[in-house]
Amino acid sequence: MRKRCEPDFLILPSSGASRWQGSITKVGNAHIRHVIVESAWAYRHSPSLKGQIRARQEGQDPEAKRIAWKAQHRLHQKYHLITSRGNAGKKAAVAVARELIWVHLSYWL
Repeated sequence: MRKRCEPDFLILPSSGASRWQGSITKVGNAHIRHVIVESAWAYRHSPSLKGQIRARQEGQDPEAKRIAWKAQHRLHQKYHLITSRGNAGKKAAVAVARELIWVHLSYWL
């Protein structure tokens, strides 16, 4: 069984509902890693459409807006679920950052 958004060359075996991905490594561009983790902190707050974001979405493809909204909710729920289990916010932000990478990879692949 594989996650729906994983590319074929990155199939990870899964046992039930849980999966272990290993620790975050320091391989790759440190600046990009920092930017992605910093952007993941935004998912602490529940998603909403206000002001500039609402104006920016006018005229966009409805399907793209639906996918983006679904991803916003999923990433917020992931952050909330991890922190509600008693784990630190840093751990949740890194987990959301990893998921955020998959969201972008699935869009471009």
